[in-house]
Formats: sequence, structure tokens, C-alpha cells
Amino acid sequence: MPHTPDEKKRAISRLRRIRGQAEALERAVEAGTDCGALLQQIAALRGATNGLMAEVFEGHLRETFGAAGGPGPQDRDRGDDLDELIRMLRTYLK
Repeated sequence: MPHTPDEKKRAISRLRRIRGQAEALERAVEAGTDCGALLQQIAALRGATNGLMAEVFEGHLRETFGAAGGPGPQDRDRGDDLDELIRMLRTYLK
């Protein structure tokens, strides 16, 4: 769950774009659009959803395990590990 007002605003913006994409996909199906174009729209919708999931998941990880780059060496190492995990997650969700 996004916690700061800025995070909530970004999540709401993403959700509105996703809703618009879903509505456009519905219109395309109703209009009988060919499969290639539908697949492209579905892929874009999936990418937008995965982006939202990655953003919320990143916020959860940072809240649960702490922000990167704390004052001590162990905190920095943990922060580096967390950054690496988030990079891997974002790569997987593309």
C-alpha cells in the first residue's frame, strides 16, 4: 500500500492509465479488431499492471526491510542487497 501522498498520487495515476487501457481494449474487442492489435494492447496492459505491482512491492520491501544507505556499514550492505533485489524484481516483472 502506498503510504506517502506522493506514492498514493503515483499509484492512482497508474491505476487510471490502466483503466483507460482496459477500456480501450474492451472497445477494440467490441469493434472486432484483429488479433495482432489486441495482443499488442494486452501486452501494454500487462506491462502497466506489472509496473504498478513492482512499485507497490518496492515500497513494501523498503518499508519492511528499511531504506538503503543507512549510517552503518551493515545498513549500507543491507541497503545494497535490497536495491539489488528490487532491480531483479523489476527485471522479472517487465
